[in-house]
Amino acid sequence: MGAERRQADRVYVQLNARWEGVLAQCEGHVVDLSATGCFVLTSDRVKPKELIRVEIQLPTEGWLFLWGEVVYRIEEMGFALRFTGVSDMEQAMLDLLLEFMREETGNTAAPVFTAN
Repeated sequence: MGAERRQADRVYVQLNARWEGVLAQCEGHVVDLSATGCFVLTSDRVKPKELIRVEIQLPTEGWLFLWGEVVYRIEEMGFALRFTGVSDMEQAMLDLLLEFMREETGNTAAPVFTAN
């Protein structure tokens, strides 16, 4: 992948997710999360630059709905997503989720396949 391009701290998580794109609608797991993107484990296909709507299940209850652009995909593994058009409220919810997950897991280390 080359040089490190990430600009936001990442947190390793294990959160259920649903996503919908042009070619498919599927479920998966968000395993790497930051304020600017995530990596979704899923076997379905997406295309780079495809606009995706992702729903991330919150650890307490409810869902966080975000839009993003596929940065890249790893066949049979998943895809990296860069969040786009995040409202102030969505960003605040995402920041709270990240803070909660950092405290819960005690780490910010994450796999190398992050989207931001």
